[in-house]
Amino acid sequence: MQPFEKIKKAFRSISTFPEGEWQVFSENIVLKSFQKGEFLCRQGQVENNIYFLNSGATRNYFTKDGKELTVDFQFEGNFVSAYYSFLSREPSPIWVEAISPIEACAIHHKYLYRFYDEYKSGDRMGRLIAEMQYMKRLKREIELMSMTAEERYARLMEQNPKFINTISVKHMSSYLGIHPESLSRIRKQYLRN
Repeated sequence: MQPFEKIKKAFRSISTFPEGEWQVFSENIVLKSFQKGEFLCRQGQVENNIYFLNSGATRNYFTKDGKELTVDFQFEGNFVSAYYSFLSREPSPIWVEAISPIEACAIHHKYLYRFYDEYKSGDRMGRLIAEMQYMKRLKREIELMSMTAEERYARLMEQNPKFINTISVKHMSSYLGIHPESLSRIRKQYLRN
């Protein structure tokens, strides 16, 4: 499969994208690789890219009182960015870390916004992606407020079991908002069911 086929398919699943406009757009996509532990964006850095993960997974987190607090995971087929920084052009409040080797399509801010300005379908695409990000964030907030840790863990396992089992107990328990010991109990219970 060509390196840009997955991102092309992802965009086409969101909205129509004429082939000629895709050609213009794809000329500015850069294929990047990251090793486990490398950062796509660091806290305090202005985010210049939106990435589409061809393979691999990332973790978004921030630090408070010397502790890392995981706010999100992204997996193959997802877009990832320090999105607040990307939009606001302010330093990122989060880190975006590769938690496995990654191959990603990078779309630079200046090229993306130029495309928005020049093509109506590009502008529409940008709006739809922003709406998807908003809905994802709201869904996560609702899950945190209304679901148990066991239910949130089960939902993650349904979404991407391949990577969930490779995420450290420390990072997963931070994401779920529980102690590592509780996560070990939840994992055992999940396997029994």
